[in-house]
Amino acid sequence: MSERRRKHWGWGYEDEQPSPAQLRAQAEAISGYLGLGSIDVEQPVPLERASLPAPRVTPPRALAPICLTDAHARASHALGKSYRDVVRGLRGHFEHAPDFVATPREERDVESLLEWCCAEGVAAIPYGGGTSVVGGVEPRVPARCNGAISIDLREMGAVLQVDEVSRAAEIQAGASGPALERELSEHGLTLRHFPQSFELSTLGGWIATRAGGHFATLATHIDDLVESVRAITPSGAWQSRRLPGSGAGPSPDRMLIGSEGILGVLTSAWVRVQRRPTHRAQAAVRLDGWTRGAECVREIAQSGLHPSNCRLLDAAEAALNGAGDGRNATLMLGFESFEHPVDAAIDRALSICASHGWQWDSVQRRGAENGDERAGGALSSWREAFIRAPYLRDTLVAMGVITETFETAITWERFSSFYAETMSAARRAVSEVTGAECGSQRGQARVTCRLTHVYPDGAALYFTVLAPGRRGEEIEQWDEIKRAVSDVLLAEGGTITHHHAVGRDHRPWYDRQRPDLFAAALEGAKAAVDPAGVMNPGALIGAPV
Repeated sequence: MSERRRKHWGWGYEDEQPSPAQLRAQAEAISGYLGLGSIDVEQPVPLERASLPAPRVTPPRALAPICLTDAHARASHALGKSYRDVVRGLRGHFEHAPDFVATPREERDVESLLEWCCAEGVAAIPYGGGTSVVGGVEPRVPARCNGAISIDLREMGAVLQVDEVSRAAEIQAGASGPALERELSEHGLTLRHFPQSFELSTLGGWIATRAGGHFATLATHIDDLVESVRAITPSGAWQSRRLPGSGAGPSPDRMLIGSEGILGVLTSAWVRVQRRPTHRAQAAVRLDGWTRGAECVREIAQSGLHPSNCRLLDAAEAALNGAGDGRNATLMLGFESFEHPVDAAIDRALSICASHGWQWDSVQRRGAENGDERAGGALSSWREAFIRAPYLRDTLVAMGVITETFETAITWERFSSFYAETMSAARRAVSEVTGAECGSQRGQARVTCRLTHVYPDGAALYFTVLAPGRRGEEIEQWDEIKRAVSDVLLAEGGTITHHHAVGRDHRPWYDRQRPDLFAAALEGAKAAVDPAGVMNPGALIGAPV
């Protein structure tokens, strides 16, 4: 049986790509609803017609058995999954394709690959699921490099051992979200980390990018779930001691978490797991007013109730995702536990909502004794839209619609002004760049917002843009919008990214956000473990490319 292949240009697998007739039908439905985009959809350039640069280096004979040099391997590792990546991939433009793709089976293979890269001056780009939306895996490297290879950890994806006493598991970095959850479920356990890219992304990728999960409070990022990390660097192995906590100086784990491949290749980690939840309660709550909604969410975040979901959608965002009618903001509120009922927690949270004028139709409850009751209505519609969003984006790109997101975070005392300034800047940029009026009516460009994660001291805001693009100029249009909004995020005191990482695309703003002395310290660490400078050059520090 042949291996199921990923699409070389967009999200998902080749067998999931709609036929031309299906794609046109989707486009007609989307255009009919949004009033944006063309039903004359653009078909992806076949791989045999794609533009790939000639390889600069070839695999050494000793490593050839674990290396791939075919066009599909090179093209599918040339880009991540940002809007600009999908546009380029759709049109067969793979300017920075790796010279070959290595698929190590064990750590010794990784060591050999890095030895060869250092000796030959070839850049090494660690690759997990390839879901980066910030240029993190694109082999866009400095001219000093004699080539670039992707090191794909797909063959190192096992759950190595489970410690049920301490509730921890040792898992190889190449394990995808579904694969590691399947293995953990055999022990009645879960990692409980579900980013939107869960289907394709990997544990190593989550750790390397400080990925955020689906859950709104407590363990919002992979940071909180990591017990110990192991990496192979050009100077040797890096592994921290497995401990529940430590005050022994700066944490070795914290330096690897978020390092984006510049310090080495993450090969495995011990992560904190828990029993699978058996008690759940959730409700979709609505209110006429974003500001009042944010105030309510702040009170819940500061209440100590710790909801698993506390996602506030503005009225336009709720309508786009089938979670509202476009008149009300909607709060997706949920609680879960593996040990005790959560009815009291959601009832208390709903009483807070009621004090702010919120309303809801029903509460879906699930206990250990009554099985799994799937939520209906707005909750079900939102969940399905959340999962299908990456697939839908491929269709929107083919229709000529600019569709992308940017996310940030700010403390509560600055929230209202920050939201207003960012939303104003985004709408202004979209209108100036595309010529389309921004609003919520059919035919208008959309800029919507939701809160994805909430903390006692602030929240993460996630903006979505949908706008008509000019065929052939969409990337330049998006870059112009991105620059305008990113400048405002920094000027207003927010972060350039809450959970999408830095990569190469966020470097101009990350360089302004982080302290210069920290950058110098990080450069010193990189020089110690990667003296030849081959590990993912251009990410985080060094000359941007």
